[in-house]
Amino acid sequence: MSEAPQKTTLWQAFASVFRAWFGVQSDANRQRDFASNDAKPFIMAGIVFTVTLVIAVIVVVNLVLSTTSNT
Repeated sequence: MSEAPQKTTLWQAFASVFRAWFGVQSDANRQRDFASNDAKPFIMAGIVFTVTLVIAVIVVVNLVLSTTSNT
C-alpha cells in the first residue's frame, strides 16, 4: 500500500527553488520535492528564477555604473 506521490504545484516549486537558493529549505519540503515524479514545475521555476536573477544583476550594475559615471 504505497501512496501515490503528490503532484507539486507550480507555486510550491517556485517557493522550493527560492528557499533552496537561500539555503533555508526544510527537510520535509525537500523530501516532498524529491518524491514528486514531475520535474516540469521545478524546471520552469528554475528558468524563471535564473532569468529574474540575471535581469536584476544587469539592472543593479547599470545603476551603479550610471551613478559613478556622473562624478
